[in-house]
Amino acid sequence: MISVEAARARILAPLRATEAEVVALSEAWHRVSAVAMPARLTQPPHDVSAMDGYALSAAAGALGATLRVVGSAPAGHPWDGALGPGEAVRVFTGSVMPAGADAVLVQEDAALDGDRLTVGQAVQRGRHIRRAGQDFVQGDGLVPAGRRLNARDIGLLAAGNYPWVRVHRRPRVAILATGDEIAFPGEPLPPGGIVSSNSHALAALIRSAGAEPVVLPVAPDDRAALAMAADAAARMDMLVTSGGASVGEHDLVQSALGERGLTVDFWTIAMRPGKPVIHGRLGDVPMLGLPGNPVSSLVCAILFLLPSLERLSGLPGDLPPVVPARLAAALPANDHRADHLRATLESGSDGTPVVRAFARQDSGMLRALALADALILRPPHAPALPADATVPIIRLDALGL
Repeated sequence: MISVEAARARILAPLRATEAEVVALSEAWHRVSAVAMPARLTQPPHDVSAMDGYALSAAAGALGATLRVVGSAPAGHPWDGALGPGEAVRVFTGSVMPAGADAVLVQEDAALDGDRLTVGQAVQRGRHIRRAGQDFVQGDGLVPAGRRLNARDIGLLAAGNYPWVRVHRRPRVAILATGDEIAFPGEPLPPGGIVSSNSHALAALIRSAGAEPVVLPVAPDDRAALAMAADAAARMDMLVTSGGASVGEHDLVQSALGERGLTVDFWTIAMRPGKPVIHGRLGDVPMLGLPGNPVSSLVCAILFLLPSLERLSGLPGDLPPVVPARLAAALPANDHRADHLRATLESGSDGTPVVRAFARQDSGMLRALALADALILRPPHAPALPADATVPIIRLDALGL
């Protein structure tokens, strides 16, 4: 058995980002930028008013001064001319400042009688003006390569005049559930059978990571069926299996896929839940074989599949964020395997999260995982800890899971 850290490093090492493609900006949310994107224009392109009011020269804007309004410049319709002494132009938020104006008198501080404007509050040079390039100038970096694009990035790129962007192609991941005993939800159950949850849960996790799941039909414990499934995954960026990863006589994933060229890197990890995990390559396709128990499958997916999908998408592939929390109750000493305890969270009096492990940690109890807020990370041979001790956790809500 190898450690969780060594397993993750070996899984990630051979993975490379998918190629770049061009997509409409409206379709780019949650995609990963493939190139750096500098501004294609200056924003704002001109000095503009930040308020509704009157553009004038600060020198002419003393308290009580009277000016003549000589024009109007609604946003999108600049005034064609230059201000002379004692003149002002009506402006609105976003209006281009006319030549000769270096201040804005806001309309609340102005009194207008016909075209005669009286200043009710002395103006200041540059006040209420957004200068050209105040946000960015052409050529400024807006978004670096290797960034997961959020709504703010999309807005910034739109302001930078990007109708199209270059992003990494979404990784395509084949999901193969194995076992004579399982059926998809709604299908007739075989004798002694169970409903398979793994394919659907893994597909949801893969979508949450910005990749495309391809759910293959359930493969029975049959070499020919497993071989056909392997052929179906040949054009994918990754193959993820669930079940059949152990060493029982019906656990055929290694041997059956070996006939299709599977080379195995490792197949056991010193962790709980999820000891039997296969990592290897099926021809050119990276393969990750997860345990059949649903909790084991999802915990391993969080620790190994999510970073893999990030790496394939053009990101570093880091472990999901780990944060500290305080224990609500004592924990016993751990054995030689890293443990990942399902737990609930509540807010402590000082704002630090307080975590409480479920009393039962059976890897078949999917409902407990669905109710969990976090995983408590317990390293191998960790000593017993009292209540209120600090432990590292992965917050499942932070992962959108």
